[in-house]
Amino acid sequence: MEPNARRLWKLLEPIHAVGYFSPEPIGLLKDAGYRGYWMGYFAARSAPLGAVPPEVVHAAFYNFALSHVSRALPDAWGFAPPEAAHEARRTGAVAALRRQLGPLADSDDLARTAALASRAALGAPMEGRPLYAALRSLPLADDPVSLLWDAATLLREHRGDGHVATLVAAGIGGRESHVFHALANGTSPSVYATTRNIHESEWSSLVSGLRSRGLVTPDGDSLTDAGRETQVGIESTTDALAATAYEALQPAEVDDLITLLLPLTKAVVASGEIPGQSPMGLNLDDLDRDQ
Repeated sequence: MEPNARRLWKLLEPIHAVGYFSPEPIGLLKDAGYRGYWMGYFAARSAPLGAVPPEVVHAAFYNFALSHVSRALPDAWGFAPPEAAHEARRTGAVAALRRQLGPLADSDDLARTAALASRAALGAPMEGRPLYAALRSLPLADDPVSLLWDAATLLREHRGDGHVATLVAAGIGGRESHVFHALANGTSPSVYATTRNIHESEWSSLVSGLRSRGLVTPDGDSLTDAGRETQVGIESTTDALAATAYEALQPAEVDDLITLLLPLTKAVVASGEIPGQSPMGLNLDDLDRDQ
């Protein structure tokens, strides 16, 4: 059976991800003055850190090329400050969730879900987790739907910071991590070409580097036994680090959170706005099978 931390990631990630893919946050970021999708993305996600230079965002996000980040930052702050970016994404995400959830948005079950998720989100350790800590420094909402999105986003960045630390310890670079994940899970390289600007020449170079360390087969199409062992170790450690957030809940409350999240996440996924496969690592087909 999967660890609870992984099951909860699969359930919370689509709720968080409306902030990237749904029309409401994208539209509000455009209205705030940001030029193009990626300027809005980098401004909104990095906003809790403040108006930091692109090098800081490149380091914290880990898997974007510095040149990609630098096309958005620091220019974004000349159009609107970090506070405006955060508010646009949050307001838009909550509006999208309300639309997707329909009557569930005002249910007692959603309020209970938000309360449990926020307890976990506020109980997680901050050490070594810069994106999570920056986001946690901001006040949480009172409205249950807003609180649910806040909690999902905190838990997502908490897990993400731990994942980055695990990749660094395993010697897998940020751009390499995309290739590593694709080969382990059968994700098409085209997903990364369109969303992470990894085109054929860079992909080949990254595969070559992993092959030289014995992690990828000679044909470059799959992981070796050593590569699979490394991948399993990365995911297991990521799950273990993420699990520290849920120590704030009793075991029965963790089970309740999983049960309560399922219909909410299914409603979000049913909107069709969250990609089935993306560099976030979540495969929505897996979510359907696992539940």
